[in-house]
Amino acid sequence: MDRDRYSDVGNDLITQDTPRIAALLISMDRTLEKLERTMKNSKPLLKGEHYLTDKEVSKRLNVTRQTLQQYRNRGEIPYCQLGGKILYRAGDIEKMLDENYCEAYRL
Repeated sequence: MDRDRYSDVGNDLITQDTPRIAALLISMDRTLEKLERTMKNSKPLLKGEHYLTDKEVSKRLNVTRQTLQQYRNRGEIPYCQLGGKILYRAGDIEKMLDENYCEAYRL
């Protein structure tokens, strides 16, 4: 009885050009691309914290690297220096933004 239900399926040749298989392969390719992008852009945690370079912070805050240098010189932004490399904790940047947030007074 079950054999009759699937008898017409067993005779079809399934290839990569079969619409359902082609759609599956496209979906798998997209998933792989997203995974590769995520892996490329992800940074490992150090003591549970993400660290950003001055280039990354300047891009995210839309300020120049020279402006970041001025913030550091004035003690306005926390950072770590290892040799000539400057690193910022992502949590410190978020905290700084939260502390300097101004609510709209007119809506």
